[in-house]
Amino acid sequence: MKATRLGAAGVVAALLGTLVTTTPASAAPGATDTTTATCATDPATPKRQFRAMWISSVVNIDWPSKASQTNPDRIAVQQAEYRELLDLAERLHHNAVVVQVRPTADALWPSPHEPWSEYLTGVRGQDPGWDPLAFLVDESHRRNLEFHAWFNPYRVSMPAPGGAGADLSQLAPGHPARQHPDWTFAYPPAGVAGSRLYYNPGIPEVREFVQTAMMDAVKRYDIDGVHFDDYFYPYPSGSYQVPDDATFAAHNRGFTDRADWRRDNINLLIQEMNGKIKAAKPWVKFGVSPFGIWRNKTADPLGSDTTGSQSYDIISADTRKWVKQEWIDYVVPQLYWYIGQYPAADYARLVPWWAETVRGTRVQLYIGQADYKSGDPAYGPYWQNPRELSDHLTLNRSYPEVQGNVHFSAVQVRANRLGATDIYAAEHYSRPALVPAMPHLPAKPLLFPVVTRTTRQADGVRLSWRQPADGAGPLGTATSYAIYRFDGITPPGRCGTADAAHLVDTVRATPGGTQSWVDSTAEPGRRYTYQLTALDRSANESPVSPPAFVLR
Repeated sequence: MKATRLGAAGVVAALLGTLVTTTPASAAPGATDTTTATCATDPATPKRQFRAMWISSVVNIDWPSKASQTNPDRIAVQQAEYRELLDLAERLHHNAVVVQVRPTADALWPSPHEPWSEYLTGVRGQDPGWDPLAFLVDESHRRNLEFHAWFNPYRVSMPAPGGAGADLSQLAPGHPARQHPDWTFAYPPAGVAGSRLYYNPGIPEVREFVQTAMMDAVKRYDIDGVHFDDYFYPYPSGSYQVPDDATFAAHNRGFTDRADWRRDNINLLIQEMNGKIKAAKPWVKFGVSPFGIWRNKTADPLGSDTTGSQSYDIISADTRKWVKQEWIDYVVPQLYWYIGQYPAADYARLVPWWAETVRGTRVQLYIGQADYKSGDPAYGPYWQNPRELSDHLTLNRSYPEVQGNVHFSAVQVRANRLGATDIYAAEHYSRPALVPAMPHLPAKPLLFPVVTRTTRQADGVRLSWRQPADGAGPLGTATSYAIYRFDGITPPGRCGTADAAHLVDTVRATPGGTQSWVDSTAEPGRRYTYQLTALDRSANESPVSPPAFVLR
């Protein structure tokens, strides 16, 4: 049957009211939601929560598979493999993917600056015959998953025998590192097991080049975020020192302490990259996933109650400063440790430290989860507890600053050892969720969608709707829609959309005026009330639509 319609005067009045009452983009976090803080909500079904998994391409960890490289239908196989990972993300009610597109100073897109990645074809620099990044972004958006492009800024090669090691001649022909060997160093030294090549972060031309290479993808593709992991200066190997004596002498910028200079080199990378992203596309988010310990409180009173390695010292990453200076939009510390008596790095000690670190800033906190450790005997008895990961997510609820999780990595999430994935998904991801809004990013007000028709059909209930004045004048453009369903035909009131208890799906906006979606979970003969909201690409939400009823 047709949905209940508003009269023309009512529609006009409601739309004008939306323009007056829509919260501006500079409002406090969460203020763009359609409900107020006075509504009781269920912490097990949060309305907003960032949920993602890392999809690693380096050494074919997650995607594409090594086997796909020699398949006669390589492109089709690789596309199918990626769709299967997105199927997994959808089943788990994730709302984003973090995909590694520049693993070793190479590219999963036709870059004018760097060679094709060997992880596509097995051959360094070989054209794969298609544009993987375009496909990855489009296919993710088709599922209404945010696409965060994961770049490794300085790593040039992986160790031999699988990688080029420290041998420049083993890189792809025409590789920038071969053209500028002075831009690189080997660490540990050539001839030592595990040696690989890095771009030297202390050389200004290098910092400019890697930003240019990464910004090519930002400018040309419709990505939602730029993501760095924890590789800046190399992690220490034995007693070997990073060979940057000459670089420090030539480019010290007045620094007399080399450790401070190295940290400043990475600070400049982060600060400059953020500025370039926002200048090109202000809506693109910038996030970093650092090693989980900034400093121990024995070394710095501002540090955490831990005794493990410190990113500030070992990889020159002053992650706390990046948060306090708001050079990033989100931070995903890799808290790959268990809850328990582990003084070096207890998960239960680090979560509150990171929560305190982001408090009062606009930087959002998501936690990096070690799905790869679950059920693996190599990591000890705590990781034989099938509830360990779910317990992490339960602990997170005590800290409102924690706004999501990213799981490492996709194949480990799929492996579901001990049934751990099933447990945390059932207890924490039982309903869809919107990504957290970022009110500091530019936004325009959105009108609510208008449902034009509801139809009971064999495969469920079909909803059709339109977005009034989409992108017109001072109004924003709807990127996606949230669909809420309520039993019966009594309007739910203002608290009905306060959490995700009634959120049945989110869908990507499609070109053209009329949008459509089928609720395949609707039970035959049952009465329902639907309400929709529109969301822009920063997940700011419109007011709810007038209710649409299904009577039979």
